[in-house]
Amino acid sequence: MTEERITTVEDANTPAHTTHTTIITDDGARKSGGGTWMIILALLLLGAVGAWFISQGTGAEIAKDNAIAEAADNVGDAAGQIGDAAEQAGEAAKDAADNMTGND
Repeated sequence: MTEERITTVEDANTPAHTTHTTIITDDGARKSGGGTWMIILALLLLGAVGAWFISQGTGAEIAKDNAIAEAADNVGDAAGQIGDAAEQAGEAAKDAADNMTGND
């Protein structure tokens, strides 16, 4: 980094102006401050929190899928029970009709 400064010095007793130019060149190694490390630490922490939220969301999806599968299984069981009841009702109606007509 190069910085150029121009300084003008005026003396009330001297009518001429003196100009002095200073060029400063900074070739030293750049030192990392504590702010850089704080930013890196904050980014790492943010990444860890984001990963935790994603893993929690995945668990919720699995729980939702399991609940839907269980509900579908319960609906299937209920449909089977309705089918069994309808079959029993049909057999009872047939038996009642056979009893009325005297057919065994």
